[in-house]
Amino acid sequence: MSSHNNSSSSSANDPRQPSTAKPYVPSVVAAQDLPVDYSGFIAVIFGVAGVMFRYKLSSWLAIIFCAQSLANMRNLENDLKQISMAMMFAIMGLVTNYFGPARPGTKS
Repeated sequence: MSSHNNSSSSSANDPRQPSTAKPYVPSVVAAQDLPVDYSGFIAVIFGVAGVMFRYKLSSWLAIIFCAQSLANMRNLENDLKQISMAMMFAIMGLVTNYFGPARPGTKS
């Protein structure tokens, strides 16, 4: 009793045969159907919080999330716009925090 079927139809579909192997071709996904880039979104939120509330930690976290989003970028045009906006907010927050006027009620 053999567990292998030696018919010609099963040998044509056998993935172990190099002649019948087909390379993987990923399907094309539209830009609007891509999953959300959460690290880019979080970078924008932290960047805006760093500028608005003058939190240094928030601006540094925005830079870190920008780097992560840049490393995982899927769609060049859309993601680059979001990353550049988040990076501008983060840099703006760092410049105003470190080189801007002191906050009222704090000593520098």
